[in-house]
Amino acid sequence: MKKYIVIVILLFTKGYYAQDKVTSVMTLSEYLGYVKAYHPIVKQANLVINEGEAKLLKARGAFDPKIQVDFDNKQFKDLEYFSKLNAAFKIPTYYGIEFKANFEQNSGVFLNPEANVPLDGLYGAGVSASLLRGFLINKRMAALKQAKLFLNQRKEDQQILVNEILYNASLAYFKWLRTYNEKTLFQNFLKNAEIRFEATKRGFFEGDKPAIDTTEAGITLNDRLLNLEKARIKLVKSSLELSNFLWLNDNTPVELQDNIIPDTNTINIVDTTFNIALFNNQNFDINNHPKIRSLQYKIENLDVERRLKRNTLLPILDVQYNFLAPEGNQINNFNTDSYKAGIKFKLPIFLRKERGDLKLAKIKLNDTKFENEVARVSISNKIDAIQQELKSFTIQNDYLSKIVVDYGTLLRAEERKFFLGESSLFLVNSREVKLIESQIKAIDLENSFFKTKAKLFKAAVISINE
Repeated sequence: MKKYIVIVILLFTKGYYAQDKVTSVMTLSEYLGYVKAYHPIVKQANLVINEGEAKLLKARGAFDPKIQVDFDNKQFKDLEYFSKLNAAFKIPTYYGIEFKANFEQNSGVFLNPEANVPLDGLYGAGVSASLLRGFLINKRMAALKQAKLFLNQRKEDQQILVNEILYNASLAYFKWLRTYNEKTLFQNFLKNAEIRFEATKRGFFEGDKPAIDTTEAGITLNDRLLNLEKARIKLVKSSLELSNFLWLNDNTPVELQDNIIPDTNTINIVDTTFNIALFNNQNFDINNHPKIRSLQYKIENLDVERRLKRNTLLPILDVQYNFLAPEGNQINNFNTDSYKAGIKFKLPIFLRKERGDLKLAKIKLNDTKFENEVARVSISNKIDAIQQELKSFTIQNDYLSKIVVDYGTLLRAEERKFFLGESSLFLVNSREVKLIESQIKAIDLENSFFKTKAKLFKAAVISINE
């Protein structure tokens, strides 16, 4: 948390630091940690877990005990037609069994005879159960299981969403670093052009250099100024793109200040920052990938739905039995001769609706299984391709580093010959242009290398350290 506070201070300070042009480095690790802590999309991704928790709470509510009171009364011209009171306490269980205790008190002139009970009321306690359809699995059981699986799936999806925003944020940082390096490169070569221009102009006034050399030196100087201006505006644009990922805790966007610069040593810490320093695709377990785990939870969810639909093929056989007693203190001494029981049986003849629902559930399940298999192969191949690409970048970097060194050697040799009068300014500028081009290629190659590291981070959905 301290490093986040430091970043906030650096991002907003315009006083002493801005006035004295004191630069401060924002590393990739600090930047991504700040994005992970405060970016609104990351917070939005966290809401998917809250959604899963809310659905789980709702599903558990189906098993909450219930108190129910029904009272019905009719009074007309001082005559009580009927007064009916029925109070019940129900306890649903995980399986298709429900316990119930109730009190019933009825009176009135026109009361239905079957509703006649003792004057002090009638107490009852019993159980109801679904013995076939709805016993091993029912809508309440399925909803609870699916809510738990949905919550686990949402946790995996949340990690994928956070990984996605960190990936996009890292690309913005790498672009910022690339444009900063390009601007620094052109600043350095601008100094060389200024020195040569002044030396050529002085040589012209002293009679050692022709006027055409000053023209060529001036063209080179203006070309360097032009390239520097282009690099400067690219850096400004990349800084603004980077600012899209910088927010405060109260959802206030942050604008990156000019005195904040990227870490030019990023190449040495990128693996540690992305937590891929010890990553090996040969030891990579595809079953632990969040995408695969998310699909697996989805498959389990659909399997619960399939089992529920298959259960609807069974007949409905609901039974209930209630002991009855005229007094509540006799609840432990119910007489089996006083009871209320019932049985309900139902079976559609063709079961076309039930069989159709079961087929649709199987189709959805198989479709997700196919998706899971495709995702496994796709992720594995993508990670393998990225690893091969990273190896190629290492080889390319070795070649390009030698090219840069050799061009630098040629330029220094040509400059010595130029000041000894054995070469021309045209040759010096030509050597320098080649060196600039090779260094630009090196910066682009480094940027591509960073982007590929970020692709690996995204493809494997690796969590960064807080």
